[in-house]
Amino acid sequence: MPVKIRLQRHGKKGKPYYWIVAADSRSKRDGKYLEKLGAYNPNTNPATIELNVDGAVQWLQNGAQPTDTAKAILSYKGAMLKNHLAGGVRKGALTEEQAEAKFNAWVEEKTSKVQAKEDGLSKADAEAKAKAFEAEKAVNEARIAAAAPVVEEVVAEAKTEETAGSNEEE
Repeated sequence: MPVKIRLQRHGKKGKPYYWIVAADSRSKRDGKYLEKLGAYNPNTNPATIELNVDGAVQWLQNGAQPTDTAKAILSYKGAMLKNHLAGGVRKGALTEEQAEAKFNAWVEEKTSKVQAKEDGLSKADAEAKAKAFEAEKAVNEARIAAAAPVVEEVVAEAKTEETAGSNEEE
């Protein structure tokens, strides 16, 4: 039974949400699966990925073939690296501790990169909001300044008309 690690689509139209599953390659895209390995939400920025790395590595070691998109996600989360390091341990090129240390160092580096991106996005969002607020404030001040003299002129014209009218009566 050829097994694939692939995405199973969920969510509504225009708002996809995917499960990462190990499934028989002959089953339908959204059909029966053997094991759910995680979830992928591309609607957030950065995309949210929850993955059982150990389960994915186990399936990869048993011969499951990931699709292109699933392979990119597995690589992003480190499952492909962990599988590669496990192969090195089996061949005797590394010890289990060395492989675990390399994997943990990679995970820490990746986490710091993702955190930096999130911080940059939140900073850019805050700057955009501040800039929009300043622009709105300037527009409001201009509107108030433009409206204020008109009111004074109307009041001044009304007073001159009243005084002119009272002079004519006399």
